Amino acid sequence: MNRPIIIANWKCNPITLKGAKELFNRVIKNIKGQKAEVVFCPPFVYLPFFLTKLPSNVKIGAQDCHWEKQGAFTGEVSVLQLFDLKCRYIIVGHSERRKYFEETNETINKKLKAVLDNNIIPVLCIGESQEQRDRGSVQDVLFSQLREGLKDISPAKIQKTGFLIAYEPIWAIGTGRPCDVEESQKMRLLIKKILANLYNQNIANKVEILYGGSVNSENSAGYIKEAGFSGLLVGGASLNAKEFSQIVKNSAV
Repeated sequence: MNRPIIIANWKCNPITLKGAKELFNRVIKNIKGQKAEVVFCPPFVYLPFFLTKLPSNVKIGAQDCHWEKQGAFTGEVSVLQLFDLKCRYIIVGHSERRKYFEETNETINKKLKAVLDNNIIPVLCIGESQEQRDRGSVQDVLFSQLREGLKDISPAKIQKTGFLIAYEPIWAIGTGRPCDVEESQKMRLLIKKILANLYNQNIANKVEILYGGSVNSENSAGYIKEAGFSGLLVGGASLNAKEFSQIVKNSAV
């Protein structure tokens, strides 16, 4: 890992463009000169605001996409449109998309292919629910999400474009109950093992793994420095400029 990748997933926030600009500008001011690559994923409607010169360590991403290039798909946003808006990362398969919008592994697979085909780096979200963890099926869940999500995606495509996986245990997202560092490390190693099984060890080494789920300035460093994650996918805390800026600063290895 050259430098940690810290992604701010703003979800459906803030409610005004003014608020989005203020949040972005405050963070940019606070993280000046930091080592981490910081990726902002705002709502689609705010993306044109980011069509400006950015610091070298700051990139723009999207929270979702459609798999078709264009057409009669009311309400959807294509990968080509996002590329035109300078998006260099796209989050795919977030648990909220799976839960509230009934996205399946098959749908996610289509989106991943579209993202990779257009030379944008996907951030594939995977993770288990509390019920799945309680019944001991974590490994099966992660294996299924990866096997079906990555179906017919070649090693060459992953190596050419780049690929991120965000391990986000569903039971930790927005609950204030983060996965502890030791357990998260086990999950990171499990994901690497599954990737080696699906592809090979070279691909397992190539794909970088992020952690997400109730990340804050107090626990963020542990996921990178102790558990070995390549970065973080931050939700709620990314809406607090001071807190998110501190997460970025704490990520330096």
